[in-house]
Amino acid sequence: AVNVGPRVGLLQLVLLQAAWEVGSGQLHYSVPEESKHGTFVGRIAQDLGLEVGELVSRRFRMVSSSTGGGGGGGGRRDYFEVNVQNGILFVNSRIDREELCAKSPVCAVHLEVLVEKPLRGFHVEVEIKDINDNAPVFSVNEQNLDIWESRSLGSRFPLEGASDADIGTNSLITYRLSPNDHLSLDTQGNHEKNKPPELVLKNSLDREESPVHHLLLTATDGGKPELTSTVQLVIAVLDTNDNAPVFNQSVYEVHLLENVANGTLVIKLEAIDLDDGVNKDLSYSFSNVVAPALKETFIIDQNTGEIRLKKKLDFEDVNLYETQVEAMDKGHPPMVGKCTLLVEILDVNDNPPEVSVTSLSVPVLEDAPPGTVVALISVSDKDSGDNGKVTCSISPRLPFKLLSTFKNYYSLVLEEAVDRERVSQYQLLITARDEGLPPLSATSSILVPIADVNDNAPAFPQPVYTVFVKENNPPGAPIFTVSAWDPDLQENAFVSYSVVERSVAEKPLSSYISVQSESGKLYALQPFDYEELKLLEFQVTAKDAGLPPLCGNVTVQVFILDENDNVPITSPLQLVPVSASTGHVVAKLRAVDADSGYNAWLRYELQEPRSPAVPFRVGRYSGEIRTTRPLDEADGRMQSLVIVVKDHGEPALSATATVSVSLVESAQAGQSDPQETGVSEGPMVDMNVSLIIAICSVSSLFLLVIILYIAMRCQPDTALMYSAGNHTLVCASEVGSWSYSQRNSRNLCVGEAAAAKNDLMVFTPNFPQSIENGAGETQLVPNLCGTVSDSSFFYCRKVVPSVNTCIRSFPSQFKSQKYMHQILPFPVQEFNTLSHSEMSVPSSPFPRKNTCRADRK
Repeated sequence: AVNVGPRVGLLQLVLLQAAWEVGSGQLHYSVPEESKHGTFVGRIAQDLGLEVGELVSRRFRMVSSSTGGGGGGGGRRDYFEVNVQNGILFVNSRIDREELCAKSPVCAVHLEVLVEKPLRGFHVEVEIKDINDNAPVFSVNEQNLDIWESRSLGSRFPLEGASDADIGTNSLITYRLSPNDHLSLDTQGNHEKNKPPELVLKNSLDREESPVHHLLLTATDGGKPELTSTVQLVIAVLDTNDNAPVFNQSVYEVHLLENVANGTLVIKLEAIDLDDGVNKDLSYSFSNVVAPALKETFIIDQNTGEIRLKKKLDFEDVNLYETQVEAMDKGHPPMVGKCTLLVEILDVNDNPPEVSVTSLSVPVLEDAPPGTVVALISVSDKDSGDNGKVTCSISPRLPFKLLSTFKNYYSLVLEEAVDRERVSQYQLLITARDEGLPPLSATSSILVPIADVNDNAPAFPQPVYTVFVKENNPPGAPIFTVSAWDPDLQENAFVSYSVVERSVAEKPLSSYISVQSESGKLYALQPFDYEELKLLEFQVTAKDAGLPPLCGNVTVQVFILDENDNVPITSPLQLVPVSASTGHVVAKLRAVDADSGYNAWLRYELQEPRSPAVPFRVGRYSGEIRTTRPLDEADGRMQSLVIVVKDHGEPALSATATVSVSLVESAQAGQSDPQETGVSEGPMVDMNVSLIIAICSVSSLFLLVIILYIAMRCQPDTALMYSAGNHTLVCASEVGSWSYSQRNSRNLCVGEAAAAKNDLMVFTPNFPQSIENGAGETQLVPNLCGTVSDSSFFYCRKVVPSVNTCIRSFPSQFKSQKYMHQILPFPVQEFNTLSHSEMSVPSSPFPRKNTCRADRK
């Protein structure tokens, strides 16, 4: 508060009341009206618990202000300001209480104070105290009053009173009359609603003695110091018509709803005049000092005294009308009677609430904790009573709620955690509803976007990628592309790729593989060699650009596919032939191919076409050189045989070896060095005996296994089991050898005891899927996981006695020589000649309930 003049007691009272208001949750100050600019109001920063040094950094400001007090009010102005250097609230501009709040008993300015970091709102009420700055005012400087000389003693003559714009005791008016012998002033009851003064005739008037009396009427208000105003009374003494009209009551009060229609009867006034004839005929009218707004709102019938509504009422503009009504007779001179009419307007619920968002803090981070303030909202209603009571709510089932901070003020806060990846923004509908009948409501929409934070790591669609690359690939060629997805936004979703470094065969992984950081494309930096490296396994990391960055890993398995890139290496043995019969083994040629599988399956043949003149032949797959007929001297003493060794790759690679055959006598052959011939008679016989014994043993064992296998198959309710392991399948025949190893294989166990049988094996090589192009050729295509693989079964079973053959049940797209030669131990032509029973696996080798199904990886 401020010490205005000698008002020390008022200052103490204001300070005490402000302290009490702070303790109750709202600051309350008071300041007298007409205070000068810079007048101290209160230490607002200290009273709000704020540090003065933080006012600037926290953007201390007053964002809105409103006036409180019914009935009147001026426009919004910056009446107060806060010095952010010392936190003092002071008067910024002149405050006229009468202009601001008119005749309202309570006048206050409501301030809303905001600070940030964190966002908080405070409500401050500054009450404007009335001072006695308005003197009573008469509507005219001179009042004329006619009094008939025939009026009896004690007659009363009402005067037009003064008005005071102040309120309370400052507006209570008392009157005094200048001394005279005939008239006195009735002062009883003058304080009741400022009743107009009345002159009382105490002595009879004599027009002949004094036709005119000049009196001075002084009006004094109740303020300290007192203010006064005067009006000159000119009293003319008249003759004859000596009875004035009289109303049956001096004050009439009427209550009227603001929504009544135009033309509605407000009241019918009636006055009585005791005179007769024309002296008692009355005409009614409003007083000359009535406000123009009242004459625009009401109309009075001069003959009947009926007052009707002329203009639509509005409680929010004017809630009380006060006027004087006169009844004048038609005597000579006419006499007038007066009464006071009070029309109180009653409020109806005709104004919907208003919603205002005073501060909005968006976007909201998706990791913001519950309780975070999003916006400050204020609601208002121009109606009064229950019609002006407003409740506020928001749309249901949203992670926000409203908290009431003060009367008609709310904070929109976060009620639960939000996730931008689930909902990127929220459309909130704020609804304000009053308590009138019927209730009225208003809505306001707020869009609250959710800001992204880096809370999602990049993810790959599958944990492991399998890639097949042929050896001898060109350096720098792309072999595969990995892709990860991050549901975040902007830099939080920007993914870069890198390879996790490790050693491969004592070399860094970076010397084999590189990845493009933006696209995830994998490159082979050097050619692969199947004979040195068959599987390259490594991890690729996907990292986003958020703070802090998040990452995800995926395993990439690169299987190196063999190509026919190694020529067979022969190591021919120099043999000295002897005279022998047909079919005699002259020599055996041995060759080695560094490839594997079909590429390493070798066949031998003579370079020159076979003719009857050449007494030798070579085994197609064994490499043994035998005689085709008995030798004689006509065949020559020396012959050279060119042996061609070819593999089954595409294209086939070959090597040649030259064997010189010299016809010598048997005695000379016996003296030959066994190391030069490569084969001797004694060891050959021993080897044949050993071979016969081994074949008999294997055949007996095989027959026993077949018998047990058939017996176990015939048993009912057999169980089917399988187990995983690393197995190598080897299939051999008299025409050569072929091997295939597979990392993921299955042993089928048949029988109640689940005993493993070596004659039946199922394994799943990763052969690529294929499609046929327009030229009829078969091409590899990747599967859904980005790899090329196939999961058909291989079955190993005996198709003929003493011969093991690997048969694969082929899909139709693989029935081509291009793929057949990679898995069969004999030419495709020989495979095509096999019978249906030999090349196909029975559709149901086991009982129905134990049917084998394809094992897909």
